[in-house]
Amino acid sequence: MSDSKPLALVTGASSGIGLELARQFARHGFDLVINAEDDRLATAAGELGGLGARVETVRADLRDPAGADRVYHAVSDRMVDVAALNAGVGLGGAFVDTDLEDDQSVIDLNVTSTVRLAKPLVRDMVAIGEGRLLFTSSIASTLPGAFQPVYNATKSFIQSFAQALREELKDTGVSVTSFMPGPTGTDFFRRAGMADDTPIGRMEKDDPAQVAAQAYDAVMRGRSKVVTGSAKTRAQGIAGKVLPDRLKAVAHRRMAEPDEPDRQD
Repeated sequence: MSDSKPLALVTGASSGIGLELARQFARHGFDLVINAEDDRLATAAGELGGLGARVETVRADLRDPAGADRVYHAVSDRMVDVAALNAGVGLGGAFVDTDLEDDQSVIDLNVTSTVRLAKPLVRDMVAIGEGRLLFTSSIASTLPGAFQPVYNATKSFIQSFAQALREELKDTGVSVTSFMPGPTGTDFFRRAGMADDTPIGRMEKDDPAQVAAQAYDAVMRGRSKVVTGSAKTRAQGIAGKVLPDRLKAVAHRRMAEPDEPDRQD
């Protein structure tokens, strides 16, 4: 890595919002350490290198504590200017029907790995008196997630965690930003088993490039939190501040409840 260029760490960077975040950093003069668990990571690294960044990859499953530790050790001997803790996964379906192991997997990736990585990164940043943390939250963090209960709860955790850290670190030179995308055109709904049989899976999605550009702007400006994406998503963020949880849970059910098997489109 170059000593003259800032360094960004991006997890979940092989596709979707994570890859778009990495593109933003590369285009703005950062070198990169990128992480994902799948074989698309190498392809992403090649593309990002073409944008002028020096790129180091760490292929690891962050649900495994050893994987999260490997990512941190890759940057432990250098200054990370921005850490974008983005890796996450969803899971659709009624809680009574989902497997406990799948629920736990969502918690392990979305919550546990984020905390495990944030702890040493924050300590390093505080020790030198500078750095930026970017957390991928979700508009789902504001909604009781009927038929997606564990995922939404994990994003509520991330949102609260990020805002608490921001308050703790306000006098240290370390900035913390969370961003809340809405439904976005990535692999998320396919991986969550919601792509074809839910209204939210079939609806028009936001552009991940737009989401990432807005998130990059927010973290570099040192903003606290931002709803990213289309005007429709931002309006949803405003509505989420005033609607009671009961109505938000009903609305979420209408979007996320799987179709009846005999539904005819």
